[in-house]
Amino acid sequence: MNAVTVFCLLSVLLVMGKLIRLGVPVLQRLYLPSSVIGGLLGLLVFSFGGKYFPPEVSKTMSKLPGFLINVIFAAIFLGTITPKLKEVFRMALPQLCMGQMLAWGQYVIGLGLAGLLFVPLFGVNAAMGNLLEIGFEGGHGTVGGMTRTFMDFKWEEGVALGYTVATVGMILGILVGMMLINWALNKGHINSVRTFSDRDRAERIGIYEDGKRPSAGRQTVLCDSIDSLAWHIALLGISICIGYVTLQGLQWGETALLPDCKTRLFTGFPLFPLCMIGGVLVQLLFQGLKVDYLIDHGQMQRLSGASLDFLVVAAVSTIRLEVVAANWIPLTIMMAAGLVWSIFLLMVVAPKLFKSAWFECAIAEFGQGLGVTATGLMLLRTVDPESKTVAAASFGYKQLIHEPIMGGGLWTALALTLVFSIGWMPVWLFCVVMLVVWIVVSAVIIRRNRK
Repeated sequence: MNAVTVFCLLSVLLVMGKLIRLGVPVLQRLYLPSSVIGGLLGLLVFSFGGKYFPPEVSKTMSKLPGFLINVIFAAIFLGTITPKLKEVFRMALPQLCMGQMLAWGQYVIGLGLAGLLFVPLFGVNAAMGNLLEIGFEGGHGTVGGMTRTFMDFKWEEGVALGYTVATVGMILGILVGMMLINWALNKGHINSVRTFSDRDRAERIGIYEDGKRPSAGRQTVLCDSIDSLAWHIALLGISICIGYVTLQGLQWGETALLPDCKTRLFTGFPLFPLCMIGGVLVQLLFQGLKVDYLIDHGQMQRLSGASLDFLVVAAVSTIRLEVVAANWIPLTIMMAAGLVWSIFLLMVVAPKLFKSAWFECAIAEFGQGLGVTATGLMLLRTVDPESKTVAAASFGYKQLIHEPIMGGGLWTALALTLVFSIGWMPVWLFCVVMLVVWIVVSAVIIRRNRK
């Protein structure tokens, strides 16, 4: 019955989050997602009324994000035809530089502060430094996917702290992002902004009017053979299965080839990056068989979006406030430093890095760097509602290279395992080198722009 209780509770919190947002204009102005509102409501329920729920309910709910993130990552490339990498680099190299500098900088700042300052002063785990990129760039889903890694390496506190960084990052991304948009508007850097007052009532409260409701995806198979939604869920399941089998094979191979090695790289390696690879393989297989028309990316996006909403509600609801309270000083310092780094890149580097629409391109990266891709796209739609600039296209192309690596990609997963296995210093030094590499690439682009 725990599964039934958790599902019902999450559903109530999601609906309540939406209804609260409908009736509270300040939440509409803040563009807070209903899932975050419902999650904060759930956090209050468990904090003050947790004794009325069996302990297994909260425990079961806390495990849900770790599963749902696999669905989200498996769906990323299903239903899309991936362009050639040469074309992607040509169109999106400046955007990629901005995203990579932001993400590698988060590691340099986070691990540097944790290893050099927080460990000796506060006695925290050095892996706290990873939480800046995991929480800001990766978000709630990435933290949920890392739960097994935290557990395997005996640092359960990392889950609560990661969810806190993700929640604060999303809120900061929206609030500071809107402040930067107003600054850019006053300075004349943009002229296509759709402010809150420009939106009609339906847009403000977050609903579609009759006659303007878009499709939630196209059905690709007849329901008398198999329901289209069931078909797409099954494809996600196969993608996750490929990822799971791959992870089991890597763990088995590591043990078989290195039986005496004490450091196990894949023991705590999360599943979700490999699910993304599984999705790519399924897509390539269907393209090779010339039946890729059977996969609709719109339906995959809706399944991914639904998973993300339930994931965020479950994640925020199960944050352990006592863990956050015990680590609030290093957590606050680290998040403040990460915010300053993001603002620096937007205000100082971006005007020189992008040849056109510099603010539109940069604000999308700023939003993603603090509050995942959805926040970046929301801020981009605010400054470029009709996609008249190159920002939307370059941001989308950049994601094809950036997502598999950072913000929940392979390096995000690998870095946490490496910090636990070999220590923070080698990982930090590698991140410093990678940041320098992308700074050099950016400098070359800036010099070319000047010419």
